[in-house]
Amino acid sequence: MRAAIPYKQENAKSRLAPVLTQTEREQFVELMLRDVVYSLREAGVKDIDILTTAEYSSLSDLDVNFVIDPSDLNESINKYLERMDQPVLIIMADLPLARSEQVKEIISFEEDVVIVPGKGGGTNVLFIREPAEFHVRYYGMSFCNHCSIAKDMNHSLRIYDSFLLSTDIDEPHDIVEILMHGRGLSFEYAQKKFELESSRARVKLTSLR
Repeated sequence: MRAAIPYKQENAKSRLAPVLTQTEREQFVELMLRDVVYSLREAGVKDIDILTTAEYSSLSDLDVNFVIDPSDLNESINKYLERMDQPVLIIMADLPLARSEQVKEIISFEEDVVIVPGKGGGTNVLFIREPAEFHVRYYGMSFCNHCSIAKDMNHSLRIYDSFLLSTDIDEPHDIVEILMHGRGLSFEYAQKKFELESSRARVKLTSLR
């Protein structure tokens, strides 16, 4: 099997702009990507493809394959899937809470398609046993889209419910989850920038600047 990680660094995570500069956001997304790659490696996944629109010299030390495609997310992934003759795990680059044991469990299921839903109707992880027969439709309610695609193709389907894998880092308050549950490079970075403020309501993020 192969793992595929869609990745973009330029002006990444604009919704984190209230707490991180553009340069900081670009550093942060690289660290999150590295954490995801580490979890895949720890799970025994040897073949990892980074699907991206440009080459990044800062990632040259990663033992991964870069698939450069200027197309949008759906088109680039679908072209990639068409070429695959082995199972593919598509995992987003902003899932620094991913754990190797979760990856191992997902790829061990017998179903044709395994979907990990994200917040707000997204798809955070998608495992496809016959990728050449499948196509993706991200954006909007992609979780529902992918469930429908699997059912329309008569593929067996499993929904994998996971707090850690459903926590993609998009908004400032998402960084709270890294500080509470994270580890690795993104956790170390967040610790240098923020601290948690406890209250009677939700835990809040406070900048150390």
